[in-house]
Amino acid sequence: MGSPQIIAIDGPAGSGKSTVGKLVAEHLGYLFFDTGVMYRAVTLAVIQQGIDVHDEVLVSNIAETIDIGLQTPSILDGRDCDILLDGKDVTWDIRSPEIDGSVSIISAYPRVRQILSEKQRRIGLQGRVVMLGRDIGTVVLPEADLKVYLDASVEERARRRYLERIKRGEKVDYDLILTMLRERDQIDSTRKIAPLKPADDAIVINTDGLNIQQVFESVLALIEKDRVQ
Repeated sequence: MGSPQIIAIDGPAGSGKSTVGKLVAEHLGYLFFDTGVMYRAVTLAVIQQGIDVHDEVLVSNIAETIDIGLQTPSILDGRDCDILLDGKDVTWDIRSPEIDGSVSIISAYPRVRQILSEKQRRIGLQGRVVMLGRDIGTVVLPEADLKVYLDASVEERARRRYLERIKRGEKVDYDLILTMLRERDQIDSTRKIAPLKPADDAIVINTDGLNIQQVFESVLALIEKDRVQ
């Protein structure tokens, strides 16, 4: 049996999904697709247009009408790829604290999730993909060949996010990041549509105390196990 064609990696913010997922995709020569950027792009569009993030109807209309594009990096500044919103590069704009504070509200709207999930599913079913998110293994691609759920304590995840932003030269407050992550976890795990949780057949890896290389090797071991079965 060959390598799994569809690999789903889910987990809360700051659990290491993006970094590990990118390494796995590069190792296999697969497409790396972090679905969270789509929800962030919708959130940015909503804020830019002055729409109340709590107006579900207008927010959903935005999700349906905007164009979200992903392409290989055009600038070597640490980005995994270029994120385009209606043709404009918004790669770092979608990583702002303002987006962090609103993206879980918007991603909980059923119509927004339906619109974006359909786009994600079409891409995923083409195969040879490592897809990241919070509901890939449970909703978007339940038939994924390998489902991994990366987890970590909220304190550890806040520390990682803090160091990531310090490295980018941002002025950030650890306690604020911790508070926002806790709020986001609450929203993500309790929403009625596609709540954050491991799929029944997902392998859960707790990344507390592990460095990126160790987590990467753990996922590779699962891929190798799947290959020989």
